[in-house]
Amino acid sequence: QVQLVESGGGSVQAGGSLRLSCVVSGYTNRFTTAWFRQAPGTEREGVAAIDADDRTTYEDSVKGRFTISKDNAKNTVYLTMETLKPEDTAIYYCAAGAYVAVVFMVGEYNYWGQGTQVTVSS
Repeated sequence: QVQLVESGGGSVQAGGSLRLSCVVSGYTNRFTTAWFRQAPGTEREGVAAIDADDRTTYEDSVKGRFTISKDNAKNTVYLTMETLKPEDTAIYYCAAGAYVAVVFMVGEYNYWGQGTQVTVSS
């Protein structure tokens, strides 16, 4: 059984940084792992993804500010967020899927974490 546990969320001022971690148990390194976020009243949206071959994809608004990476030895995927903006405020979710064709489609992912809150104040 695959389980994902996120950590690292918190409150920061605009321009600050945070690093989110997602520990995946029951993990296979053939998964695609992604970070999604959901702000109140909005749909869940993809932010960044990394596939089994370490190819990365980013949503346009976070390019150049967010970096997704993984440590296979620790079964952990990271999202390093820099130059944070108030519009980055959301609950961030880690997700994993074995057969992901469209990286930012919610339905492509079989496994989800419980989410971690990120709040950016102006």
